[in-house]
Amino acid sequence: MPYSDLATDIAPETGLDSQTATGEELYRVGLAYSEGVDCEQDLIAAHKWFNLAVLRGYDDAKICRQEMADMLDKEDIKSALAAARAWLQLAN
Repeated sequence: MPYSDLATDIAPETGLDSQTATGEELYRVGLAYSEGVDCEQDLIAAHKWFNLAVLRGYDDAKICRQEMADMLDKEDIKSALAAARAWLQLAN
């Protein structure tokens, strides 16, 4: 799925507040990481952001999260999940 139509002003991990970020915003960061739009492609980070988007109720991210999981090994998935938990803890 091509994501090259993303706005080029996406700045992954900047400007998103862990308390107020919407599922769609988190999903778009995942898309940026999955394709390397305005950042280096990073499938682990993409999985993290898609997972966060799902947690915020953005169901479209489930498919993308699974696509990332299919390309990662177990340790990479563990890293992505740990990173998602750490980001969520920023809200506390």
